[in-house]
Amino acid sequence: MKVQRVYIDTSVIGGCLDHEFAIWSKGLLRDFQEGNLLLVVSTIVTAEVTAAYEAVQMQYEDFLAVNPEVLEVTEQAILLAEAYQQRKILTPKYYADGLHIAVATVAEVDVLVSWNFKHIVHFNKIRLFNAANLEMGYKPIQIYSPREVTTYGTD
Repeated sequence: MKVQRVYIDTSVIGGCLDHEFAIWSKGLLRDFQEGNLLLVVSTIVTAEVTAAYEAVQMQYEDFLAVNPEVLEVTEQAILLAEAYQQRKILTPKYYADGLHIAVATVAEVDVLVSWNFKHIVHFNKIRLFNAANLEMGYKPIQIYSPREVTTYGTD
């Protein structure tokens, strides 16, 4: 069986430090450590973590220890993120959220995982992102929270 490539955004890393989300973010990290899932991040995540609290930076080291695939922001991803903006799926203030989705879409990851329920893991937003993806010639992307993806903390 093919191991799923899972892109995480910065909220998943921070989720390890949040009482409400830690069980599932840490469970996802454990899935990566055990090889149940393949971790994918991007240079966007690295930049966001660099600007975050030291505790988040230290937590990111645990994710980096599993040797993730690191995606660059390509011209194709920028064009797709701009398409999200043109369609007013997100406001310019949340451009980076759309860029996470665009980078993951262009790289054809199996799933994008986030705790961002307002701009990413949101039924109507997912439909709009995927409509834009299809219009731009890309496959739809699966978007879930860590709670729905990890095999840990679900008992």
